[in-house]
Amino acid sequence: MLSLLKLWVAVKSVSLGCILLCLGFPVSIFFIVINEFCERFSYYGMKAVLTLYFTRFLHWDENFATAIYHTFVALCYLTPILGAIIADSWLGKFKTILYLSIVYAIGQTVLSVGSISDLTDRNQDGAPDNVAVNIALSVIGLILIALGTGGIKPCVSAFGGDQFEDDQVTMSSRFSVIQTLQLMFDYYSTLIICLFRQCGIHAKQECYPLAFGVPAILMAVALVVFVIGSKMYKKVKPQGNIILEVSKCVGFAIKNRLRHCGKEFPKREHWLDWASEKYDKQLIAQTKMVLRVLFLYIPLPMFWAVFDQQLYHVSVHTLRSWDIKGDYGSIVNPILIVIMVPVVDSLVYPLIRKCKLNFTPLKKMTVGMFLGSLAFVAAALVQVQIDKTYPVFPAAGQSQIKLINLGAVPATVQFQPELPTVEVAPNDAIGYMTFETSKLQSLHIISENASETVALKELEENRYTLPFKLSEMKIKWDLYLITLPFFRFINNFPYPINVTMGDTDFGLLDSLSVSNYSDVPKPDMTYIINISASQMPSCRVVSKTFGYGGAYTISINSCGENELNITYFEDMAPNTVHMAWQIPQYFLLTCAEVLFSVTGLEFSYSQAPSNMKAVLQAGWLLTVAVGNIIVIIVAGVSTIKKQWVEYVLFAALLLVVCIIFAIMASFYTYIDPNEIEAQFSKQEKEEDKKDQDDNEKGAEADSRM
Repeated sequence: MLSLLKLWVAVKSVSLGCILLCLGFPVSIFFIVINEFCERFSYYGMKAVLTLYFTRFLHWDENFATAIYHTFVALCYLTPILGAIIADSWLGKFKTILYLSIVYAIGQTVLSVGSISDLTDRNQDGAPDNVAVNIALSVIGLILIALGTGGIKPCVSAFGGDQFEDDQVTMSSRFSVIQTLQLMFDYYSTLIICLFRQCGIHAKQECYPLAFGVPAILMAVALVVFVIGSKMYKKVKPQGNIILEVSKCVGFAIKNRLRHCGKEFPKREHWLDWASEKYDKQLIAQTKMVLRVLFLYIPLPMFWAVFDQQLYHVSVHTLRSWDIKGDYGSIVNPILIVIMVPVVDSLVYPLIRKCKLNFTPLKKMTVGMFLGSLAFVAAALVQVQIDKTYPVFPAAGQSQIKLINLGAVPATVQFQPELPTVEVAPNDAIGYMTFETSKLQSLHIISENASETVALKELEENRYTLPFKLSEMKIKWDLYLITLPFFRFINNFPYPINVTMGDTDFGLLDSLSVSNYSDVPKPDMTYIINISASQMPSCRVVSKTFGYGGAYTISINSCGENELNITYFEDMAPNTVHMAWQIPQYFLLTCAEVLFSVTGLEFSYSQAPSNMKAVLQAGWLLTVAVGNIIVIIVAGVSTIKKQWVEYVLFAALLLVVCIIFAIMASFYTYIDPNEIEAQFSKQEKEEDKKDQDDNEKGAEADSRM
């Protein structure tokens, strides 16, 4: 497995190096891209198993684990502000990336150490005896990771852009595309790290120290590669505490404007011009550039809040002939992105330009939002079809009962008092019947010369299966919601038996008792069902294949000539909606991401002043952080139960955001920060020359006197 990882890194590094050098990129870009590849691989690989780690290793409640997960992601996108301040104000981009990468690597290491159960596992049962130690180390590690990954986020892209000369605008633009493309390759780290997670000593043991350790190693590699290229980088010196200067400039302008309210004071072209009494024109102009872009960012958090919701986790569990686990379903998006990024950049955009259409960056982002809204509409349509395949579960105040007659003769079941009566054939079942829980008191079973009454006073709002023979019967709760294929057994022998199916051992099953449900690893395969007991030799039979999303009860009836006689009862029908119906929504989602995310990063960099590029990158990432915070809040207060209704709501919200953004973008005027700064530089030189000439004339006049 480690050799596979080394091969992946080596191939990726060589291929990227060849591509970059062939395209004429500066050599320093090679080290930056490889550094970001390793860092992103480390981040996505760690994040891939984080929720499972919270729930399975730390045993956190699922809702709490989800909240902590989104809090961590939000923190990762909040800390770029800190990184931008450090980079633009004090250390510069190179040192900021270097120092925070060290913090990052330490955080990954601490997280990996915190996932070792042997730290406090004195009884060697595979679980930590004092989980508080693991929690403390894990939280510390995650905080350091958030500081590291968030701190370097706004710096890497800006630092890469600094490596290009002024006449390499096209290459600088393509650098953003290549960054995004290689980032999508790193999504596959999810799959690789998932494999590491399942490589414990025992077959079913989860190896989190290795799953987190590999990202830690890759982060160390990223750090080493970045340091190796140190002498080749073009390092732009920090321009001072830009954030503080901008904040002071804005504050003074507002204060000065409020102080001079009234008709006697002449209006100024822009409200920031009220800061001209204290701050120079260039800083005011640069602040205007930043604020104009940040103003466009206002609706974007809602886009990310909607975009990051459950579209990647649409509850389509029907894979039919697709041998893909649910955890790996999201690989469709990275695959499509890897295809779409070069296609859009090399084919679609040039074609649009040939048609002489002015497809500006803000128009691309608007179209991306609209396509994202359509993706949710597609998700809702698929979800409606999926919901049609779901059974009707009991509502509030109701219970459902399924009858299974394991006897050899038909039986009549009377639900009392004065409720329906049903006939159940031998070795047959009656599907779930719904009753008002408060009205159902008992049931009376009649068969030939025997009868029996069963009290039902302790039923709750749930599903129940009642397997019966006259003289003995047992009530078993059903699963309330099934997402994978599940099965369970009923022992119809008069004595206990041991039951196994494939590698799953159900242990000793008493007569007429029902086992718990167990999942079917590969529903399109058959399994050997084997039973054994002291009263009889072992007996077996080959199972049928199971459909995805279905649930089955298997009655073990008899054994003749070592051939097991069984009966299948379908508790829940398998899904019939094919997974391929998800592809349209993933395609729309991918197009939205390519148009919106890639373009947004490029737009932020192109419209930023030279000394504030990392600040605008941080502002872009801040919208993602606010979006995750919105997710946490909405998840806590949401009462929507229908998944398709939620998707329609997301689509509507995204469409509203799209319209608002389009209106705001229509008033935006594109600028060239380099040209504006060049004009200020020219004016400054002319003023300096004029001052110098005046000084020379003054000195000449003094000498004559």
